Amino acid sequence: MADLPPPVQGPTAKEKKYDRQLRLWGATGQLALENSHILLINNGPGVVGIETLKNLVLPGIGQFTIQDSVVVTEADLGVNFFLEDQHLGGFRAEHTSNLLKELNPDVKGHFITEPIESWLVRPDALRPYTLIIATAPVRPELLAKLSDHASAALLPLFYVHSVGFYSHFSVHLPSAFPIVDTHPGSETTADLRLLKPWPELLQFAEEKTANLKSMSPDDHGHVPYLVLLLHYLEEWKKTHNGEVPQSYKEKTEFRTTVSQGARTNNPEGGEENFDEAVAAVLKSLNPPQASSSVKEIFTAPECLLIREDSPTFWVIANAIGLFYTKYGVLPVPGSVPDMKARSKDYIQLQNVYKSKARKDLAEVLESVRFLERNANRSTPIEEKDVEAFCKNAAHIKLVRGRPFHVVQAGQKVKWGDRARSLAQELTFPDSLIPLYIVFLAWDEFTATHDKDALGGTAQAPGETDADTDAEKLTGIAQTIMDGLIKEAGTHVEDPEYSTIKTQIGEFAQEFARAGAAELHNIAALTGGIVSQEIIKAITEQYVPVDNTCVFDGVKSKSAVFKV
Repeated sequence: MADLPPPVQGPTAKEKKYDRQLRLWGATGQLALENSHILLINNGPGVVGIETLKNLVLPGIGQFTIQDSVVVTEADLGVNFFLEDQHLGGFRAEHTSNLLKELNPDVKGHFITEPIESWLVRPDALRPYTLIIATAPVRPELLAKLSDHASAALLPLFYVHSVGFYSHFSVHLPSAFPIVDTHPGSETTADLRLLKPWPELLQFAEEKTANLKSMSPDDHGHVPYLVLLLHYLEEWKKTHNGEVPQSYKEKTEFRTTVSQGARTNNPEGGEENFDEAVAAVLKSLNPPQASSSVKEIFTAPECLLIREDSPTFWVIANAIGLFYTKYGVLPVPGSVPDMKARSKDYIQLQNVYKSKARKDLAEVLESVRFLERNANRSTPIEEKDVEAFCKNAAHIKLVRGRPFHVVQAGQKVKWGDRARSLAQELTFPDSLIPLYIVFLAWDEFTATHDKDALGGTAQAPGETDADTDAEKLTGIAQTIMDGLIKEAGTHVEDPEYSTIKTQIGEFAQEFARAGAAELHNIAALTGGIVSQEIIKAITEQYVPVDNTCVFDGVKSKSAVFKV
């Protein structure tokens, strides 16, 4: 019995529960979710906020808190699927929080029923939270305070608005938001280094093709296509002054050379390996250079000056930048695509790439340790973090987060360095910039209209007189549009200008007709989109929206742009 192997351990209950999502963002991503505490400042009808939170409770965020001082009315029952008759007269935050917790017992839910105006003035009100969601309408001074806190605390802030058939959300990420695991497509991740092979790879290829012409049919049909490409590249260089194929014409000629090496009378099942080699020529024979976005990371101020408190990302980026400066290539990821080959040969080829990846990792890790000592960092960076960075080095992404528009009453919307590009996009056919402008006009309208003389609850367009409010909303939106065009220093000629004005007027009429109401299907769809972006921000995986998204439910069309 002592010689028996240990019993096979099956997946845990947690792994079974979250199996599908663990395949998307892994254990580290799931841990990040479980360590998060999300604050929802729920305003307006409150549907899109709860729908967003629902899609975060199900995958297992750690905690959530709903700040909402509204009392449940009959109107809530018609749009919010989390509220029922017995909740009438109670606080919306309390009942929605309790029902959301039922969706996932692993998640802790809290609620705050104190009005936001008095609650937010507390100095520690926002301290416990790792991410904030605010749904419209939010008074400009309160939204500005949330934006200032997000900038200071380096945490993501989402502003979400759904009205009628339309919705939009903006994301305020930290000024430097790096992403190592961007999950690029498999077709873009192979770094075979065929144009800059290292000695061990060349030696392996030479051994496997030493007697290529005299090989048996079975052996000839099982030479890995990477080895074939390396072999024919060496043959090509002998007649081309040591140069590899560079232009499209040369690559086409090289592809013909490879295809002519296949045997047409192979009785052992054909020459599929040669077909794979021919298909890989155009996509594999490219210089292994870092992209411009990756090079920008290496020259960023945070990367050039490593200090004791520098985030892990910048320390590793500096080390990989040193590696790239020295060799002109990034570390080898170590992965090899599937191909026709004998298992023994394929494993040997894998080991060649893995060995090179380990060697590159060791050199980068040595640089990391040097930087740590030089900067007097007390906690060493884990080797697994350096390894993950090396594997993904060609696809790392740095998002430079910036505040979104906070419309202040009586103040012009400032577009800054984005004015010219947005003004140009404004004139594109079916552009959704006019829709975004109407959302900004909606914010300004609510900032300057109150339901009572005491300046309490904001009045949305259409809640009193839809036709009159539509005209007001159109006028505000056109003023914002004219400000964008003027700030961009451009001029929009008729009939384009008239067409854009007509679009704005049509959007404004629909906004006023909705009267601030949220359609549940639009709010639910928007909540799904926003929750995906929130998960990206929490797990620091995939590439999040940067930084504004609008959705036209009438045409079922969306657009993303940076403001």
